[in-house]
Amino acid sequence: MSGNVGVIICAGGSSSRFGGKRKKPFVDVGGRAVFLRSVELFSDREDVKQILLGIPEEDAELVDVKWGTNLKFFGVKVFAGGDERVDTVRAGLELLGDDIELVAVHDAVRCCVRQEWVDECIRQAGESGAAILAGRVVSTIKEVKDGEVARTVDRSGLWAVQTPQVFRRELITKAYENLDEKNKGQISDDSQLVELLGEKVRIVETDSSNIKITQQSDIWIADSILKGREKEKKPKRPIGPYEEAQW
Repeated sequence: MSGNVGVIICAGGSSSRFGGKRKKPFVDVGGRAVFLRSVELFSDREDVKQILLGIPEEDAELVDVKWGTNLKFFGVKVFAGGDERVDTVRAGLELLGDDIELVAVHDAVRCCVRQEWVDECIRQAGESGAAILAGRVVSTIKEVKDGEVARTVDRSGLWAVQTPQVFRRELITKAYENLDEKNKGQISDDSQLVELLGEKVRIVETDSSNIKITQQSDIWIADSILKGREKEKKPKRPIGPYEEAQW
């Protein structure tokens, strides 16, 4: 089962740990703003009927002046997000059109998602109700207390969660209705709310290239990933003498 998809892209937050002159979603990767690249991941999909972009209210003028034309071209509705991520998603849910059956929630700062991962995530969410992207934890994990190693954590069975996360609309709506306001600061992703309902969440396996930009060095990594993807798309054929002369 599949259906019409509404996408909520979260570009909120203060980016206090990121540094630099611009917030994370607004920095350039390969010549385009990170958040705009994330929008483009969904803009050409036939199953996506609505794209909602949640930003801090203080950034509304910047986004409108600098990227307003692009966002209108992609049919994106910009709305004011909240102090917490859950506040932004909840506000986005209220803006969904009546025809939306599946809801995809995506971090604006994950601009390196492969379309085949999105395809599979949407497909599995349509079947089961909830599906998320995630990669196996491959690093050794240490629990640290007071600057010292307390123990080494068994990494078998551990996965690093990513986005997009896709849900049947009625399920994610119910999950947010069940949200305890006192504990909302402890909710780190949307699938956690679905888990609290006792519902199962499927995993769609990805890899570390679905990077979340959280620090300055991640910009270079994301840029390299996207350039590598472009090279993959170029047809492999012999180079003619005229092309070779250009180099």
